[in-house]
Amino acid sequence: MNIMKQSIAICFLLISSLFSYGQEVNVPENSGDNFSLEGALAILKKSNSVEEFETLLNKEDNNVNNLDLNNDGDIDYISVNDIQEGETHVLVLSTFLSETEKQDIATIGIEKTGPETVTLQIEGNTDLYPANTIAEPFDTIETSKGGKSGPNLPQINVNNIIVNVWFWPSIRFIYGPRYVAFRSPYRWATYPIWWKPWHPFRRSIFYSRCAPNSVFYRRTPARTVIVAHNIYSTRRNRSTLVIRNRRGGTTIVRTNKIRPNNAIRSGNSIRVNTGVRGGRRRR
Repeated sequence: MNIMKQSIAICFLLISSLFSYGQEVNVPENSGDNFSLEGALAILKKSNSVEEFETLLNKEDNNVNNLDLNNDGDIDYISVNDIQEGETHVLVLSTFLSETEKQDIATIGIEKTGPETVTLQIEGNTDLYPANTIAEPFDTIETSKGGKSGPNLPQINVNNIIVNVWFWPSIRFIYGPRYVAFRSPYRWATYPIWWKPWHPFRRSIFYSRCAPNSVFYRRTPARTVIVAHNIYSTRRNRSTLVIRNRRGGTTIVRTNKIRPNNAIRSGNSIRVNTGVRGGRRRR
């Protein structure tokens, strides 16, 4: 029953996105609409480590990232860093907009509430999303009332329940005895050699690609990972290039860039030499 309902919901979302294509304004209402919070959770669920999570976020075919905050015509690389305090983790998703400018996009707060019980939420940064834009995994449980005898049919109630994510491979990984808080080795002009930035998609196309994730992850106004939120609040990265986030009010300063003529390979990364501040590898 749940699978059928989820399939119907996915079809409805896809049809709605295609119907609105002709009426769409390509600039989203909020800059953060070009990054799927629900999609990021879907990627985390299937990842085996935080490092793999970062890799999958930056794959075009995973349909999570459509951000180009510095308006250079290419998708921004998303880095992941784990802030750990005891058994609480905050995965900070961010991007470098220049050598000195770093902008946080979203945080995934992860809290262990029992020996084999973990809860998490992802929250969009208020520079890019409206305040309290939060998503979380959820499931449904059906209960029936009445109808055991007589002509009346039973009343079916469907209730949403919060998912225990302890059995996600990435969650078991970060709570493993040998885990050391992950910090991305990549920054401005230093990217993995496999990364090939692509041009942003139109809003309607991007929405249709990431819409199916909304069936398994929901938006909620209630923050439940309070400890993780407090840990992150004093370590937030804000870029002066991103000034406001509403449609018609977003102001992003364009940085001076040139197409690089050479690059230096170093291990699994590639570093661009441009000779000017703000260089970036381009296709």
